[in-house]
Amino acid sequence: MKIAVVGATGLVGTKMLEVLAERSFPVTELIPVASEKSVGKQIEFKGKKYAVHSMEQAIAAKPQIALFSAGGDTSKEWAPKFEAAGITVIDNSSAWRMDPTKKLVVPEVNAHVLDRKDKIIANPNCSTIQLVMVLKPLHEKYKIKRVVVSTYQSVTGTGVKAVNQLMNERKNGSSEMMAYKYKIDMNAIPQIDVFMDNAYTKEEMKMVNETRKIMGDNFINLTATCVRIPVMGGHSESVNIEFENDFEANELISLLTKTKGVIVQDDIKNQIYPMPMNAHNKDEVFVGRIRRDESQAKTLNCWIISDNLRKGAATNAVQIAEYLVQKKLL
Repeated sequence: MKIAVVGATGLVGTKMLEVLAERSFPVTELIPVASEKSVGKQIEFKGKKYAVHSMEQAIAAKPQIALFSAGGDTSKEWAPKFEAAGITVIDNSSAWRMDPTKKLVVPEVNAHVLDRKDKIIANPNCSTIQLVMVLKPLHEKYKIKRVVVSTYQSVTGTGVKAVNQLMNERKNGSSEMMAYKYKIDMNAIPQIDVFMDNAYTKEEMKMVNETRKIMGDNFINLTATCVRIPVMGGHSESVNIEFENDFEANELISLLTKTKGVIVQDDIKNQIYPMPMNAHNKDEVFVGRIRRDESQAKTLNCWIISDNLRKGAATNAVQIAEYLVQKKLL
């Protein structure tokens, strides 16, 4: 099993290598790929050194799977070239997510949509992945009418430059290398990605459109406000869900407790609830502060946390690869 990791030296690419190793994915040959300036450099994977390849070299090596995390423009240019060589691409950028000819997959939610013909598979946005992990079982049981979500997103979602900005501000009070227009330490920035014509940001509209596509239901009404905050461990989401059918709180919590990949942390007597610092480096989605909305019927409030570099990116991509191998879809 030859595996290429495109963007192997970036934050998510590095995490993909970690996850492949941790989950004992059957890699017989690793092909790390990065920008031209990194070609020839060495990276380590499971105790062995591997030279960084160019795109052309990676295609010539004919891996079965290429995990892409190198940005939308790179994916648009190169994913079709990998596909033409018979290589299955699992892409972490936004390039293919809303393409009607491409599948958008969270394995626990909708892996069943995949078949052998899928050669470019889209990995959803990090904030969407953790949301649908909780919404899916609830939608099947109670049918969701409307979702209102506010996110509190880690700087790691922006990349190394943002992490450096936060650390420099914390250390020196200022930063010369700015990933954001504003200071991020001791601040909250209510903008993630660019603003669109409807006054929502691209990130907010990703959550709306991707959720509907993954859940297979265009009638779910969802509205989002996405905020960047100075944390590192993962993304947080405050979520209000209105259902068609009423629910019993204990039954709903039991349903989430039995959901694969979801961990309920909801012990308010002992002040136990999900927090980014506890989700860091974990693959599960954590949910807590589960309570009925007392302002209207059939409505729930909850708090969802996940490590955006793990389940929100690298782990989800590797899980898609695992599914393809398990179901012999390569």
